[in-house]
Parts: sequence; C-alpha cells; structure tokens
Amino acid sequence: MKKTKGRILCVDDDKDIREILTMLFALEGYEAIPASGVNDCLSRVISESFDLLMLDWVFEDGTGLDVCKLLRKSGVAVPIVFCSGVGNKSAVDKAMRAGAQAFLAKPIDFDDLLLLVSQFVETDCGQYLAAS
Repeated sequence: MKKTKGRILCVDDDKDIREILTMLFALEGYEAIPASGVNDCLSRVISESFDLLMLDWVFEDGTGLDVCKLLRKSGVAVPIVFCSGVGNKSAVDKAMRAGAQAFLAKPIDFDDLLLLVSQFVETDCGQYLAAS
C-alpha cells in the first residue's frame, strides 16, 4: 500500500484541465479526484472527505464562488483554492471574502501550484492507495 499526501477534488469545466491537474497531483503523490461542475462538486464533498478543493470560477451549472459561499455557510472547513482564467482583482477579492484560502490565475505555473497545495494539504493524512 502506498500512502498518499492527501485527497484533492479538482473541479473544472474543462475536461483537459481536469485531466492535467489529476495527473499532475497523482505524480506528486496526491489522490486527485476530478469533478466537472457545481453539482458534481457538492455531491462529492457531501459524501467524501477531501483535504483541498481546487475550484474554477465558471461552470454550466453555477459558479465556484457560489460553491465556496455555500460550503463555508454549511461549516465545511476544507481549504479552497481557486484556479481560474477569471483572475481580476474583483474576482480575487470576492473569492477571498467568501472563504477561499488562495486564488491562482490561469495560465498557472505548476511549480507554484504544487508549492501552494503543499501549504494546505497535510502530508500525513492517513489515506492509502494500492501500490501500482
């Protein structure tokens, strides 16, 4: 059994970005779970445990900002990092006021992303994956 660094829910409307983030995090030892929108994200957060949420800003079924507000209002304390092409000051300010811990504007530098994620995800979370 291989121990993971933590579980990350990668919520993005772009399938390619979800796949890239999921693979990148997996290569770094995280268990990364893809989600395609607001409803998918919320159902997973309700039924599963995560160490970090990576949220895009706009989805077909709502916004990442709405997700962040709803989760914080519900008492969910998992760290939230926005990763979005909408990176203007107003969006960043709204995300931080809603309870996000960080905001990265796309295109992102993967080294910066991994450094940021490591600051929020405990490296001894107790989750295990079967060895490949």
